[in-house]
Amino acid sequence: MNDAAPARDPEGNTRIVHILYILHGLAPFTMWLLAVVAIIIGMLKKSDLQGTVLASHVSWLSRTFWWGLLWIVICAVLTFILIITIIGAILYWLPFTVLFIWYLYRVIKGWLKLNDGLAIA
Repeated sequence: MNDAAPARDPEGNTRIVHILYILHGLAPFTMWLLAVVAIIIGMLKKSDLQGTVLASHVSWLSRTFWWGLLWIVICAVLTFILIITIIGAILYWLPFTVLFIWYLYRVIKGWLKLNDGLAIA
């Protein structure tokens, strides 16, 4: 009998990381709820991915989420403060638009690297 442990399925893990990218890509359209789901899944899978290219992608998505959350809070506070001015009332949407573009840029950049089988820094 062969008592060796079965090898990890790299394709299954790659599929999970693709799903994480999909969840992050759709997150801005779901009030960021899918990003929270993706972060939880990523934290649960992180130990399985240790030492692989896929671990860098989970870390990349995690950093994207947490930095994005920080900037959402900063933008919300600034918007609340500046909304009373004419300039603030006109431009309140600008920081959120920049944040949205930055977030999607990071998701797309990481996903393209994943498709090429490369680690992301």
